[in-house]
Amino acid sequence: MQIDTAIIGAGAAGMMCAAHAKGRILLVDHARSPGEKIRISGGGRCNFTNLHTDAGAFLSGNPHFAKSALARYTQWDFIDLVDRHGVAWHEKTLGQLFCDTSAKEIIAMLRGLMQQNGVDLRLQTTAQGFAKSPDGFTFSLETDGTTTPVTAKNLVVCTGGKSIPKMGATGLAYDLAAQFGLPVTETRPALVPFTFAKERFANLAGVSAKARVTAGHQSFDEALLFTHRGLSGPAILQASSYWREGEEVSVNLLPDVDLMDRLRRQRKQSGRRNLTTELAAHLPARLVEHLAREIDLTGNLADQSDQHLGSICNNLSDWRLKPTGTEGYRTAEVTLGGIDTDALSAQTMEVKSVSGLYFIGEAVDVTGWLGGYNFQWAWSSAMAAAGALNA
Repeated sequence: MQIDTAIIGAGAAGMMCAAHAKGRILLVDHARSPGEKIRISGGGRCNFTNLHTDAGAFLSGNPHFAKSALARYTQWDFIDLVDRHGVAWHEKTLGQLFCDTSAKEIIAMLRGLMQQNGVDLRLQTTAQGFAKSPDGFTFSLETDGTTTPVTAKNLVVCTGGKSIPKMGATGLAYDLAAQFGLPVTETRPALVPFTFAKERFANLAGVSAKARVTAGHQSFDEALLFTHRGLSGPAILQASSYWREGEEVSVNLLPDVDLMDRLRRQRKQSGRRNLTTELAAHLPARLVEHLAREIDLTGNLADQSDQHLGSICNNLSDWRLKPTGTEGYRTAEVTLGGIDTDALSAQTMEVKSVSGLYFIGEAVDVTGWLGGYNFQWAWSSAMAAAGALNA
């Protein structure tokens, strides 16, 4: 088989690139269906982009690398694409856009575009034995015991990271990077729940509260969720990308409330009210009960000095917690780190030292915040590569 471009990985980035690249395009994946992470994302409705997308919402060894691709194919471009294909959507919160009905609409849109583009999609197929050749790249396809040798002028690698292995994640992109002499930055689970020893929050499992969670000097104001294993929820997932083992995270349980002022006023107006009763007006009662084991919350409001109230407020606005770890790649939404961006062209995603070789999507050391940013990076990086392939 001789083709123009082989794309390895039929996820968001691979399908987007295949749908827009010209020539004879082969798209290969070992999964039974394309776009599996699209299908399960956003509770099955796919948080496909974010209205506030810019390079500041991404972590990378080079914070400027993503700017070029994001600027040339923006969130507005992808919104226009889904609008033209009749995919109804809504903004949920913080600029996050979701399909009204099902993530399968995004997959169907991309499959339709690929079909129009004449893409040869090979599923339940393994690509292996990659090598550089005078004509580009050679490798073989393995399908149901049948081997097919392939020669491709260009090779686009978009097999993602290590997150959610049950969905078929592998380290193929990193293996190919090593084979072609490309550096790979440290990889870690990101957008992932924290775990704590001895089921510290098991009695609070299911309780949620709005909080400001800070890790690595970065803060996020979103929901926090207590679980049997530890802490989850959007604020925690966001902070996990900035956390390192052994570090503490800071939780402000009342980021939008001047608690000291309210406690003082209530002390004057309702001094006989129990302190825990007053706090339960601002926080879940089960959480207040749990906090009472760590902070002195005994007595009525009238019994509390300004100094003691101040101490309580400080504890609630800067609750220091040290996770034992995270739930790891098993539940991580993305992989932090990846192919070192120094090895790639920011304009084309092509490897500087290997002509015709491209890396796009999650495999690259560009990791977005929770809320549609990583899908936008998939669309933007894919279009950067497709544009270069079409030049």
